[in-house]
Amino acid sequence: MCGIVGWSSSKKELPKTALQAATLALAHRGPEAQGIYINTKNTVGFGHRRLKVIDVSDASAQPFHSKCGRYVLIYNGEIYNYKAIAKQLDLQTHTSGDTEVIIEAYAKIGTKSFELLNGIFAFAIYDTQEDKMVLCRDRSGIKPLYYYYQNQQLIFASEIKAIKEFPDINLSINPAAFAEFLHIGFNTEPFTAYKNIYKFPAGNFAVIDVKKIGSESKLDFVKYWSIQDKILPETYKNEAEVEKKLEELLINSIESQMISDVPLGTFLSGGIDSSLITVLASKINKSKIKTFSIGHDIKKFDESVFAAKVAATIGTEHYEYKMNADNLNEVLHDIINCYDEPFFDSSAFPTMLISKYAKKEVTVTLSGDGGDELFMGYGMHQWASRLENPMVRLFRHPFYWGSQFLNFKFKRAGWLLNYSDHNHVTSHIFSQEQYLFSEKELQHYLVNTDFNFDKINQLVKTNRTLTPKEKQSIWDVQNYLKDDLLVKIDRATMRYSLESRVPFLDNNILDYALNIDTQLKFKNGESKYILKKILYKHLPEDLFKRPKQGFAIPLASYLRKEFKHLVDKYLSPIVVNRYDIVANLYVQELKNRFFAGEEYLYARVWVLVILHWWLEENA
Repeated sequence: MCGIVGWSSSKKELPKTALQAATLALAHRGPEAQGIYINTKNTVGFGHRRLKVIDVSDASAQPFHSKCGRYVLIYNGEIYNYKAIAKQLDLQTHTSGDTEVIIEAYAKIGTKSFELLNGIFAFAIYDTQEDKMVLCRDRSGIKPLYYYYQNQQLIFASEIKAIKEFPDINLSINPAAFAEFLHIGFNTEPFTAYKNIYKFPAGNFAVIDVKKIGSESKLDFVKYWSIQDKILPETYKNEAEVEKKLEELLINSIESQMISDVPLGTFLSGGIDSSLITVLASKINKSKIKTFSIGHDIKKFDESVFAAKVAATIGTEHYEYKMNADNLNEVLHDIINCYDEPFFDSSAFPTMLISKYAKKEVTVTLSGDGGDELFMGYGMHQWASRLENPMVRLFRHPFYWGSQFLNFKFKRAGWLLNYSDHNHVTSHIFSQEQYLFSEKELQHYLVNTDFNFDKINQLVKTNRTLTPKEKQSIWDVQNYLKDDLLVKIDRATMRYSLESRVPFLDNNILDYALNIDTQLKFKNGESKYILKKILYKHLPEDLFKRPKQGFAIPLASYLRKEFKHLVDKYLSPIVVNRYDIVANLYVQELKNRFFAGEEYLYARVWVLVILHWWLEENA
């Protein structure tokens, strides 16, 4: 796992000191080695920081040159099936790692090789002969890749902070991104908080002619994988067959992702997804596997007791850490610099802490990310079905008004009914499940109400009619998973030079899970039904008989105590008026209501704190 950065222009001179500074800015992603490549014409520069995981020798150091000498590669990630690709293409390799396989496969069959790659990756290959460059990102967007294409130059990097090291770039803030951020807590691909910095689209590659940089207005992307193409006309409905096939795919995925030349463990929350990954990994591994969990000193938010029971049942070497106000302060002020953009998801804090502690024991971890999204583990999947009910749609307005006179549970249900446009119901459901601002609220409270949520509610065109739960689930995979959860774990783990792998997002599992029938994912009122069937073959069902909790922190409590200074500072009238994004009178009213006892407003308070905190640091 590594950090990559590149610069190219046919009209400008390569800023070599900036390339070195940008490479150094990614040192946390790869603390063990640094490499720089500059072509003979000073029109292309690559920087690489290396975290040694597979083939820890210098033979796999980067930038990596092909055997023929024509191609140069910088790469962040892991390819799990690299040995199979080498065999399939009859590649003659001289190292034991995956880096060489990527570049030699490309040298042999070009961009068709990208379809063979099963892993987590973002890379750039420079063709010294044709003076062309190709950028590519993995199917699910597990590994990050950002780019800046303006002022006759192309800059790309694993993190925005590296791009910002280059001179002569336009770092204008993107106000259009803030409505979306306040609505769902993140910005969807390709947009970022900067006008001219974009997320490279997942499952795509782009070929760039260096000689034409500056004369062409944009990059042309080519899809080599898409959800739309993988959804079949019919679903897999046979329960026994699906259970058998899915377990087989999970075992194969975990086994391939346990390949490592450095110590490896798993994140274990004690929930369904991480427990399934851990128990299967422990059966594959010959030695006792290391597991890591983090709990809270506030009992209501402490799941570590459940993780400990699972670990004891499996027989892992278990490491348990507790989160409290003191160690929270160790990572609190990293939240802005670590993520480069406004980042709402407060579970970043425990993720950063557990990564920091786990790094003392291992260099690679497996996580359960993707399980909820692919197998309908959230309450919002049920709400998607409810809101499609004709009777609910007909009477939703009187239901909403009536609910506001009842207790909080009914009020919250009423908010979900109170959407402004049925075509935007997907993001509305997500927004209200996260306690964030609805579209209606933003129309009232934003200073600039010229925003539109059409794009984030666009659904893929498919070969079959999707159920409401499927639509919400696919939205999660394309947006929440890619642009929030995977961002969270990548930055949190790489902040401490720890590689995280996600077995649920293996190519074969992803393609198969998209076509498992809804009735096998959500059955008899039970979410993740088919995953649980597999899990309960290996672990006692009683270990998991409790309400779903999620990887949360007591944010409402923290905002009243440990984080109150952030509220006072960043939601002061002076700061709010300085940026004039949300009406100051409303922000002050929101704060007063929250501190007066309307605890459910904590998410709205926090998202506003993060936005204004980021603006104060970056605007």
